[in-house]
Amino acid sequence: MEIKTTVNGRLYKLDIPPNWSLAYVLRKKLGLIGIKLGCETGECGSCTVLLNGEPVNSCLVLGVEADGKEILTIEGLSKNGELHPLQKAFIEHGAVQCGFCTPGMILSAKALLDKNPNPTEQEIREALAGNLCRCTGYVKPVKAILSVRK
Repeated sequence: MEIKTTVNGRLYKLDIPPNWSLAYVLRKKLGLIGIKLGCETGECGSCTVLLNGEPVNSCLVLGVEADGKEILTIEGLSKNGELHPLQKAFIEHGAVQCGFCTPGMILSAKALLDKNPNPTEQEIREALAGNLCRCTGYVKPVKAILSVRK
């Protein structure tokens, strides 16, 4: 099937099998390996991307569902070689350990901050609830997100 979708600000026309997940399309067709394939059942959040501004588990979304939509991946978050404030905060607060969950956490946090620029710690924790991490214990990611609130 042919789809047209905007990924990280760039329009793509892609011919994809109808049964491919969005995660698979982004990784295999576009080479965007910031999307991690963890559980592939929507439980871990490592494949989180923003689809029209909303965080989604791209392993659960069919690629054909992205037709006509905008997708933001971790690769599209930085601009002109400059890291996004969330990316900087994660580095500065030591919130990046193995890094497997980091892209999904950052994109979930971005979606939250786009809707609510000054979330409480509880709201941050709720926004990250779909992103599993075995390394950080969530303390450092939460502190990183708190540091970029408005």
